[in-house]
Amino acid sequence: MTILKNSEDIAKLREGGKNLAAVLSKVADMVSPGVRTIDLDIAAEKLIKNSKGRPSFKNYRTADDKVPYPASLCVSINEEVVHGIPGGRVLMEGDIVSLDAGMEYKGLYTDTAVTVPVGKVSEKASKIISAGRNALFQGIEAVKVGASVGDIGNAIQKYVEKSGFSVVRNLVGHGLGRKPHEDPEIPNWGQKGKGLKLPEGLVIAIEPMITAGRHDILLDKDMWTWKTKDGSLSSHFEHTILVTKEGAEIITRL
Repeated sequence: MTILKNSEDIAKLREGGKNLAAVLSKVADMVSPGVRTIDLDIAAEKLIKNSKGRPSFKNYRTADDKVPYPASLCVSINEEVVHGIPGGRVLMEGDIVSLDAGMEYKGLYTDTAVTVPVGKVSEKASKIISAGRNALFQGIEAVKVGASVGDIGNAIQKYVEKSGFSVVRNLVGHGLGRKPHEDPEIPNWGQKGKGLKLPEGLVIAIEPMITAGRHDILLDKDMWTWKTKDGSLSSHFEHTILVTKEGAEIITRL
């Protein structure tokens, strides 16, 4: 669990987060009908390296992963929730696509994600994108020194369910900083006052993953891509957050 008190490390984290936010913004601008997902990955990797960072997802694996993740950018389309592997698939008008990028910069890690429309999309698709984005900021607003992990999850869950969508339960946000994934887990559901109390200097990734149908998901045969079990649309948003005396500082905001 990374807790940053050193001003130099915090400055590095802020710089890396701003750089990664710029990378994701540029890649998101590339999204349009006819674009191959691998082209988004190639662009993300080049932009990360040009900003003197290292793609933290490429070749990443945990003790439970049978194969390392082969790309620098996760590209998840429609019913794909997270960790979609870019390749020859071409984006189609009406798709929605989650772009998730992570970077190591001067020894510190940041992580951010956004879901964007491909051309003109349906009303339902537009609504789930909006709900995912708003849910992220509901969770961020719950962050302050002494607040609990459950406060974050409860704020997200209440907003998502009130909006008519479901929160994925098998996957969670996480701590990060010295590693791409650390404790604590940051679920997108929960009860107020439950769980770890947030200390000043803690670095976390808040990332609502929501579905238009049931919350059940399944793992694809590629051993990375998670999909909704009922084939319903999904959206995913994420920011890296530093817990400060004033509340949440969004590290991955331009």
